[in-house]
Parts: sequence; C-alpha cells; structure tokens
Amino acid sequence: MKKKVLFIMNSLTCGGAEKALISLMESLDYSKYEVDLFLLKHEGIFLNKIPSEVNLLSEPQNYKYFEMPMGAAVLDCLRKGRLKVAVARVRAGFIYKSEKNSARSEQRAWKYVYQALPDIHTKYDAAVGYLEKNPIYFCIDKVRATKKLGFIHSDYNKMGMDAKLDYGYFKKLDHIVTVSEECQHILRKVFPNYMQRIEVMHNIVSPVAIRKLSLEEIDLGGQELKIVSVGRLNYHKGFELAIESCKELVTTGYQVKWYIIGEGEERERLERIIHDNKLNDNIKLLGIKENPYPYIKAADIYVQPSRFEGKSIAIDEAKILNKPIVVTNFDTAKDQIIDGMNGLIVEMNPKSLSAGIASLIDNPSLREQFTQNLSSENLGTEDEIHKLYEMIN
Repeated sequence: MKKKVLFIMNSLTCGGAEKALISLMESLDYSKYEVDLFLLKHEGIFLNKIPSEVNLLSEPQNYKYFEMPMGAAVLDCLRKGRLKVAVARVRAGFIYKSEKNSARSEQRAWKYVYQALPDIHTKYDAAVGYLEKNPIYFCIDKVRATKKLGFIHSDYNKMGMDAKLDYGYFKKLDHIVTVSEECQHILRKVFPNYMQRIEVMHNIVSPVAIRKLSLEEIDLGGQELKIVSVGRLNYHKGFELAIESCKELVTTGYQVKWYIIGEGEERERLERIIHDNKLNDNIKLLGIKENPYPYIKAADIYVQPSRFEGKSIAIDEAKILNKPIVVTNFDTAKDQIIDGMNGLIVEMNPKSLSAGIASLIDNPSLREQFTQNLSSENLGTEDEIHKLYEMIN
C-alpha cells in the first residue's frame, strides 16, 4: 500500500527552495508514494516542472486577499459575502503596516491568514512544510498527518525571524530538516530543546540532468571575460556588492561582462546603481531564465556575492559545470567551497570581491586548476532522497 505524502509550499517562483522541491519530487519513488502538492499560489516558473505523478491540489481562494492592497481586498470580500476574511485581512493589514521586518511580519500575520484558509481533510502518512514560516505553519494548523516535517532552507539567525513565534510550531514537528551542517548547528543553538529532531538533508542535484540542460546553445558574444551570477534580486544575495566590484574591475582596466540571472524586489534599485555607475554595457540583469545552465556553462568565472545562504544550489550547479568560483565569506560558504582548492572565498566587500575575481582573470592556470579539481569531485546528491524516506517511514 502506497504512503500518502503532502508537500506544502508558497508558490513555485524562481528560487533555490522551489528548485530544490522540484528536484526532490523528480527523485521520488512513485511506486511507493502517492504525492499531493499544496501551493498557496499557483504561480511560478517551475509550475510546468511538477512531475505528472504529483496531484496538485486546488489553489486556496482567499490567500490572494493578503497580497492585495487592503482596500481592494476588503471591498471584494464584502462583495462576495466573505465577512470573516475581510476582518482577518484588516487585522493582518495592521501588522503589515507596523512590522518593518518582512520575516516577522509574515510570522505575526499568520494567525489572521490562517482564518481565511481551508483545512485539508485528507489524512496523510506524512506532511512536509517545505519552507520556513507559512508552509510549516499550514502543515501544523491545517493538515492531519501521522508525521509532520518542516524544512528550513537558510541560516535561521540571518532571516530576521522571531524564534519565540516558531517555538510552539517546531514543538509539533517530528523532524526539523535543514540543508547544511552549518544551518543545523545554528538551529540547534537557537532551539536546543529540539536538538534531536534537527536533521540535515542536502538539496538534491543531478549532475547528469544539469550537464544535459547546459548543452542548449546560447550566444553571449563579445571578447570580454564573462562572469555569471544566479539568485533572487534581494538584499540577501548582495548584488549591489557585485555592481561595486564590477566598477572596480572596469576602472582598473579589466574588460568584463557580468550576467545576473534572477528576479526580485531589488531590480529597480540595482538598475539605478548600474546606471549611476555607467555600467550598462558591463552588467546585464537577465531576469528569470527557465534554463540557466547554458549561461553558467558559458561563464569564465561564476560569482556568488551573497550576504548569507543556507546551501546555495547555484554554487553546486556551477561546481557541476566545473566553473572557477568566487564566493563571499557568508557563514555556510565553507560547506561548499574549499578556499584555494575548488574556488576562492573572499571578504564580503567590493574591494575583496573584485580582487578575488582579478586574481582569477590574471591567473588562467589557477582557473584551470579549480576546473580540474572540480571535475574529480563527486557532486551528485540524488541519494539524499533516502533520508526523506527514513523520516517518513
């Protein structure tokens, strides 16, 4: 008899956790597991990547009101007779206005969002809240399951969340799963009472699939040295550090073209910084690419200028494509890069970042050495799926 498993996620927009969920679902043994997926919003670049074996549950009708302007949301609720939802939206609105920290805002508003969402009445063998905050809260409050798992995809201390608000929810999880040893160490310090439940399951990446997808032809043109970065355009990814370091390189006389793949709330600000620094010819914000791998493959150097990461899927993908890599020294960088062996770890400022890139530009033999060292690494993590099976069973 197949086990019934439910995964819960916000949406499938372009991000590391969303990509990791698709890779996980592609790796599941559907002869043993019957899988449902619940998304708060049916949107995102990965929607068409959901395996055919997965049953996508209906989108909750009322969640959209919490992302609409309050006036329009309340008006529509009243027009449709959804008085309870209107009241919940107004109460959540006070939190959205007063709480400046976006992570804590989402945490605190949940008690009102919760009132507008349906319970899921199917009984599951296991339910998985695949991201911190709302997916985990939904898993606890709205789902009946024998086992409940919650995934934390980043450095908990750096996300700005209120641990006191999570304490009661984490108490009800059978397994608290995170993506790297450093993230596990941090969670165990923040939640010492739940130390035994905090486990590591690395994101699933398939070298065979990535190398195959990287063969798609693209033409980046030009004779300049090509740098590629991938990530959501938000503060955490540190792309303004990339822009400032690019300016350093150009001012020093290096001919570089830097391609940034991703989308996010900082686009306008980054475009303004690029324009103000006269770097429009040197930095290209490419937006979301359904297949980023040909761009990584075409790069001379891959750069991750992040302020923090859980475990960067993009770095793993660049490693699989044997790219010389430069990363900033965020807390989990050493989980993926051995400085001087398969990449460079530099200080988190534009001067150090540009100096690291320049050292690779000036030293082709070092780039070749990194490429050679990466080609001999075993970088597939497909076997991580067995950890999930153990937790479910």
